[in-house]
Amino acid sequence: MAARLVSAFAWRAMRDADIDGVVAVARLAFPDHFEARACFAERLALFPQGCFALAHGDAVRGYLIAYPWPAGAIPPLDSLLGGLPEARGSVYLHDLALHPAMRGQGHARPVVEHLAQAARTWGATTLALVSVNDSVAFWQGMGFVPVVGDAAMARKLASYGGDSTYMVRAL
Repeated sequence: MAARLVSAFAWRAMRDADIDGVVAVARLAFPDHFEARACFAERLALFPQGCFALAHGDAVRGYLIAYPWPAGAIPPLDSLLGGLPEARGSVYLHDLALHPAMRGQGHARPVVEHLAQAARTWGATTLALVSVNDSVAFWQGMGFVPVVGDAAMARKLASYGGDSTYMVRAL
């Protein structure tokens, strides 16, 4: 019987000291949609309860960033938010990224399910995201469904790349 590889990496609350590791993972995961370090730092400062790092000690090999955002709206890519809405009906999963060496090991589902459970306690009824890098099937496997938006949404999606799709998961 083959032994299963067990990773020493585990999800935990993101810390300020993780930002450089998050940026490094983002650079590998999203080379065509890279965001400045300040964007990651601001999202952590604005909504730390929605930020998680896949880490072992100080080594970061993945992250998830989410925050309340209006349903049907897409935050601009690579720009500061300036603040968050008071309404907590929808939570936007801004990024989930894993270092290439960590992919395929079952790390994504636990943090997405943790986020879904937490979002319910924040009063959210939906999770939303923009799927990029041909990941629609991955997100469908996590319970998200594609949503066709209006012309304004189509223009914002275009900035995320040609294969981008707005998706929602009911909680």
